[in-house]
Amino acid sequence: MSMGSLDEGHYDEELRNNGVSGAETREIEEAVRVLLEGLGEDCNREGLRKTPLRVAKALREGTRGYKQKVKDIIASALFPEAGLESSNGHNDGVGGLVVVRDLDLFSYCESCLLPFQVKCHIGYVPSCQRVLGLSKLSRVADVFAKRLQEPQRLANEICASLQQAIKPAGVAIVLQCSHIHFPNSESALLDPNHNGLVKMNVKSGSGVFDDDKKSSVWTDFLNLLRFRAADALDKKHWCPSREFSRMDLMDTAMLGAVTSILFSLGEEPLRKELVETPARFVKWLMNFKNSNLDLKLNGFVRDSLSSSNKDFGSNPHLCSELSLSFWSQCEHHLLPFHGVVHIGYYGHNGSTPAGKSILQSIVHYYGFKLQMQERLTRQIAETVSSFLGNDVMVVVEASHTCMISRGIEKFGSSTATIAVLGRFSSDPTDRAKFLQIIPNSKFDY
Repeated sequence: MSMGSLDEGHYDEELRNNGVSGAETREIEEAVRVLLEGLGEDCNREGLRKTPLRVAKALREGTRGYKQKVKDIIASALFPEAGLESSNGHNDGVGGLVVVRDLDLFSYCESCLLPFQVKCHIGYVPSCQRVLGLSKLSRVADVFAKRLQEPQRLANEICASLQQAIKPAGVAIVLQCSHIHFPNSESALLDPNHNGLVKMNVKSGSGVFDDDKKSSVWTDFLNLLRFRAADALDKKHWCPSREFSRMDLMDTAMLGAVTSILFSLGEEPLRKELVETPARFVKWLMNFKNSNLDLKLNGFVRDSLSSSNKDFGSNPHLCSELSLSFWSQCEHHLLPFHGVVHIGYYGHNGSTPAGKSILQSIVHYYGFKLQMQERLTRQIAETVSSFLGNDVMVVVEASHTCMISRGIEKFGSSTATIAVLGRFSSDPTDRAKFLQIIPNSKFDY
């Protein structure tokens, strides 16, 4: 039995154990096939054959909060604690502030259906002589994160649910949110310094935290978080997809497919915040439309390919172009990944080093496709070697949203892949020499 068969069988068993029938995911799978066909892809090719199933699984896991209730989590986790008066709480010096920091969550943006990452901080002042098991704070926050969301509503819902469930003197929530911000395939070449993340801090409070400008307990809470301000940014700066000035004519079948996915997840596609979501998601997805044309790099690359002279002479020396940014879309889960590409090659006396714009064009060309990181690395190396000679090494470092948004939840993880040609493939000294000049990279998402 193949690994793919094992994966599919495991998923079917998991659905049954969770009380979800295969029929409930069938509409999502069919919708994903419509989207793939709209991109000009062959749904039966090996890399995409199970993609509809994988996407359905990721969306089911990423929105499981619609089927969860806070009262079921809280019911058995409230514990009596002597010394906490029935009404005074922190205001009169009885009891004390309880803080749980740095809870890593993720959610799906309701405006564009792309995942966003959340660092969640929760504080509450116990009252009524009871406290909540600390692990339950994270589980309650996750119930609301695992729904289509926007930052302020997420903070408000977590806050209100805890206030209602445990009746404390007050609840405070601070969320630090990061939304992936990809350029489109055209603007990527024009803005090499594009910032790949939009960040927003939001807060919500109840009870003794209701007025953040007068409450000293807010000051205590923020001081414990090691930062003093968590003001909400204007919402227009949050989801990058809202910057679209106009919506082009789009494939109605693709729009209908996204609407079907929203409905299958338990959402109301006509809710005002979701009305334009299908168009935004399709516009994003069309950046990765398959093209059967030959290499469509800019004129600089074509000039290099036509005028390059493979006989470079003697005295080779190591050349490099480091930290070239890229954005791509995982073909297995239709989720974004992004990072940087480092290219090393051997030049010779009298030869002209490849310009950064040429290499960046190659990186962007292969990035804006449904991809696998391993394939992306190999394709860049092979194309670069076609006009810089066979001695080429490419390292790709990337962060994959599929590592946080489909049950794995490995926040902060990154992946590195390497392709080596020519002398780099046979000489470990050359490989080590290039690897040593690569800067330390840290991805935020």
